[in-house]
Amino acid sequence: MSSIFAGILNIWAFFANNILTQPAYMIGFIVLIGYMLEKKPWYESLAGFLKATIGYMILMVGSTGLVTSFRPILTGLKDRFHLTATVIDPYFGQNAVTDGLEKTFGRSFGDVMILLLIAFVFNILLVRFSKYTKLRAVFTTGNVQVQQAATAFWIILFAIPSLGRIEVLLVMGIILGLYWAVGSNMTIKPIQQLTDGGGFAIAHQQMFGIALVAWISDKMKKSSVKKGQQSSKRLEDVILPGFLRIFNENMVATAILMFLFFGIIMVVLGPSYFHQVFITSKGASGLPSGASFFFYILTTSLGFAVNLAILQLGVRTFVGELTESFTGISDTILPNSVPGIDVAATFAFGEQNAVTIGFLFGALGQFLAIGALMICHSPTIIIAGFIPLFFDNAVFGVIANNRAGAKAAMILPFFSGIIQVMGAALISTWIGMSKFGGYLGMFDWDTVWPGFAVILKYLGYFGVVVVAALLLIIPQLEYRKDPKNYFLMVEDYEAYKKNKGID
Repeated sequence: MSSIFAGILNIWAFFANNILTQPAYMIGFIVLIGYMLEKKPWYESLAGFLKATIGYMILMVGSTGLVTSFRPILTGLKDRFHLTATVIDPYFGQNAVTDGLEKTFGRSFGDVMILLLIAFVFNILLVRFSKYTKLRAVFTTGNVQVQQAATAFWIILFAIPSLGRIEVLLVMGIILGLYWAVGSNMTIKPIQQLTDGGGFAIAHQQMFGIALVAWISDKMKKSSVKKGQQSSKRLEDVILPGFLRIFNENMVATAILMFLFFGIIMVVLGPSYFHQVFITSKGASGLPSGASFFFYILTTSLGFAVNLAILQLGVRTFVGELTESFTGISDTILPNSVPGIDVAATFAFGEQNAVTIGFLFGALGQFLAIGALMICHSPTIIIAGFIPLFFDNAVFGVIANNRAGAKAAMILPFFSGIIQVMGAALISTWIGMSKFGGYLGMFDWDTVWPGFAVILKYLGYFGVVVVAALLLIIPQLEYRKDPKNYFLMVEDYEAYKKNKGID
């Protein structure tokens, strides 16, 4: 029996290491399975696998280019001013868990694959029985799952330190599996409306945030209508006068705004920070000796627009294949379901300038909040990490603009930036992660997970039941709002629009 279990774990470890945690292959694998279930010819299934995998790899080139180019610039503020600070970034958070677990709890996290197996299977079962659970999205971004598992392990050990190895795996498997299923399910409506039936949800670190931004945006739109305004102007509807018309072109607007934003930070850091040897150690191309600092800033800033364009090309390459092929899965294995994928997929939809606007206003909110922490002599000073700054606030800008216009695309990311910093400072200080220099820092982990931590800390084992019950109630409430169209939204979006009177 033990040998059978070991064999299953070995097979799972192979799948998890080579497919689940490699999102390009995971997306390709889903497309391949979907086409096979649709009984497509083998060569069409293979072509779909390759196109989806390559498309996601293109997306990752753009995404990785953004992170590796601009993360050192933001974290450079910590080094430049010799700050003892906590960087909010998933990778810094993962490193903090690795460094601090043994010192803080006398534990190590060596059961990642078993945890992923429990949580992933639980997620699939929740979706398989959607008739009862009302859950419709499968969380497929395995690299994000690993990051979340590390921070969740710390939070749960902090809250209930008496948990043994088996108990902590079961508790984490249940809570993470529910969080993945419920969170990605909450994004279905705003993402379907943004993409006009794109056939996917978001499986990332700001799923509750997306649902919240969509809800607030709708309230803002209704408020505008009550005040006699026919509709809130979206960014794409804003007509700029004179030379400002160049900002109507997304690539030009992104290049200029990023040159101003990152140019200021890079000038503050100074040329010495960008010396070739120093910056290469941080994973980016540095300033060669004798090169123009101005042109280095210009090249780096233009690289933002380049990488964003690459990312959007990748999305357009794989999303069509994923949507078409997933019909085979939703018609057979997992009825009434959609895949949850990387948040970057949203950047190819809606107004492209909303991505830049969301990022900039989120940055403004973060920097103001960081300044407030310094003025108030907070025990934890936060340093803005590029991943929360961009991937949270850019999608909030896109969603807000699509639903309530330009004003919402500025206001909501701005407040998100403040919440990210304040929430991360509070939770990382309380649970003791701040002393190890990093915290995950994405929106849900600055809002929802601190709430979970409080419940688990003060209610113990009963808190696990409370958290699970709260998560299970959410899709039931969503379903009760519109039972007739709840599943139709993912089964046939055109029929859904017809029922709802949407043009």
